[in-house]
Amino acid sequence: MGRRLALLSILAFGMLICARMAGAASLNRDALANMIAPPYALGKQVNERGVWTLLNSGGAEAGYVFETGPLAPLPGFSGAPINMLVTIDRDGRFLDVRLIAHNEPIFVSGLGEAPLRAFLEQYRGHSIREALVVGTPHAAVDGGSDLVYLDGVTKATASVRIAHESILAATLAVAREKMQGVASGPPVHPDPSIDEKLDWTELVARGLARNLRVTNAELGNAFKATIWAHDDPEAAGDPQGLFLDLWAVDIGPPSVARAVLSKESFADLQRLLHVSPDEEPLLVIDAGHHGLVSGDFVRNTAPDRLVAVQDGLPVALRDADIAVETRRNVPQGTTMILRIDRRLGFDPTRDWTLSAQAVRAHGMLKPEMGSVHFPLTLRADPAFFVRPELSAALPPWQAAFVDRKWDLAGLGILLAGLIGAVGPGMHKLAAPKVLGPVRLAFLGVMVGFVGWWGQGQLSIVTPLAALRSANGGGSLAVLLYDPFSLMVWGAAMLGFVLWGRGFFCGWLCPFGAMQEFAHHAGRLLRLPQWNPSSLWDRRLKAGAWLSLVGLVAVTFLAPEKIETAAEIEPFKTAVTTLFQREWYYVAYAAFWLLLAATTFKGFCRYVCPLGAVIALGGMLRTRRWIPRRAECGSPCQLCRVRCPYGAIRKTGEIAYSECFQCLDCVSIHNDAAQCVPLVLARRKRAPIQAHSREQART
Repeated sequence: MGRRLALLSILAFGMLICARMAGAASLNRDALANMIAPPYALGKQVNERGVWTLLNSGGAEAGYVFETGPLAPLPGFSGAPINMLVTIDRDGRFLDVRLIAHNEPIFVSGLGEAPLRAFLEQYRGHSIREALVVGTPHAAVDGGSDLVYLDGVTKATASVRIAHESILAATLAVAREKMQGVASGPPVHPDPSIDEKLDWTELVARGLARNLRVTNAELGNAFKATIWAHDDPEAAGDPQGLFLDLWAVDIGPPSVARAVLSKESFADLQRLLHVSPDEEPLLVIDAGHHGLVSGDFVRNTAPDRLVAVQDGLPVALRDADIAVETRRNVPQGTTMILRIDRRLGFDPTRDWTLSAQAVRAHGMLKPEMGSVHFPLTLRADPAFFVRPELSAALPPWQAAFVDRKWDLAGLGILLAGLIGAVGPGMHKLAAPKVLGPVRLAFLGVMVGFVGWWGQGQLSIVTPLAALRSANGGGSLAVLLYDPFSLMVWGAAMLGFVLWGRGFFCGWLCPFGAMQEFAHHAGRLLRLPQWNPSSLWDRRLKAGAWLSLVGLVAVTFLAPEKIETAAEIEPFKTAVTTLFQREWYYVAYAAFWLLLAATTFKGFCRYVCPLGAVIALGGMLRTRRWIPRRAECGSPCQLCRVRCPYGAIRKTGEIAYSECFQCLDCVSIHNDAAQCVPLVLARRKRAPIQAHSREQART
């Protein structure tokens, strides 16, 4: 106990001296500019949080550029955020997402960065308005869901979820500040189930058809005191004549369209909407001199004399290229049907502005052009529209649980069975003919299901990341992104209280199980066994504490090197990547497995920093659960000699900080054929029993 308290004091003192968090600095302008893909270019910085404007090839604002780190510093598994450069257009559509910096262990030297970069490429073309989630559709989601699924990265699902949440959080922050209404939810669309009999008079009365009238006199006033004031003699000669008599009607709702269009034009419109269901059609009629478009207008393009704006952002208008025939009572004039793409954020049920442009030319050879705009505020009746309910994306932690529900159910059953077996059923499990085969079978499940399949190999990286997060005031919520490992951590912590370190180190560690299999293979192959003396065993066990202290120092003094330093654990190579790594990592992991064939679990006993942490956690143990007899240690030394971990003192006392809960000593303790006190007691009883039988016969 004294040695453990001393080590705790040393660690705590080192943390107080070394504690500092390494914050990732934002990129400077030159570095950012080099990451912008042509034809775009970096504009000016718009705030102190690292948001910049994005310029198109003509130098006009086309969107925004920002880093996720300053805006959404969600900690990853290393305790540091994943920093990415996001480029979006003015409509909130992702143009590019690039990786800047990260310290995620699985990508640093495990899978490499290529899978993470490939994951980020999936954002291009998607909008922040979409319900983007990481994963694959599950049975509970029907085919009409709004959710857009991004493929995750096998073996790194938790890390890409963290990256995804960082991207969404940062982008939404920019959208709310700079792009009003861009994240307003899914677009509305006309409700085909509503069928009202309407006519033109009623459309006007209800504000569904709106009119803008501009006389020639009003047009002249608009150009008054400009060089174009006298450049329209026709208008000046008829001041009361109408320059603009514009009617605008949203004909997306079928009831409204039937009220203004002939049967043939209505059928043409429905055919267009069947092909382009996201288009909102707008009927415009002008009986004045304006004429809607210029003589140079080309059909099926944007009208050159009409513009639209909503929430301060331009709304793209496009000619539907439909020959329009209206009903008799509808005003006559130049008629067009324009279409607007609702997917780009346009909402016809909210106020928007349609402006007619008046153009005048001054001069003969190289005329100077001038223009004024006459706005008309429009708004469709929401009663004719339906807004789909946004399929709510589950919180990231909840989505992680749903995605792995069957794995978690299997792991829960496995852990519950193990706790019952080594707890209430310990003595039955420790029966000589039961313990060996059952233990090997369970360890095989640990390697295959928990390790290679479930990726539940715990690592020193998690405690170090938690330490950094706690020191920096961060959150430990990152652990929720990997519920499978979190469940293993929960079982290990329960094991601290009930049994000490042995529950995890002896039963729940996949690499520890691999070493145990390697040891049995070495015995079957009759390889020479080497175990250090008691003195050297104690000396070598200090290596685990030294590796832990070293990693803690690196965590605070050089956090950018922690993933490299954590490679002292061969877990990532042997379990996470299944030996699919560079040859030197594979050779390192193979060395420890080969050593285990001759020296029982050498890495676990002499090097493992996670084992040292768990041994410290084992101080929470509340009881002495291994049965002992008065004769244990004096005179009997059988359990101590048989213990492969050197966890039994000469006095017979169990060193629980070094016990791996293999139950061999419990098996010996309960076996009358092995336990020396039981054997001696039986021998003493044998003559007495023989004498009793003899007397019974006589």
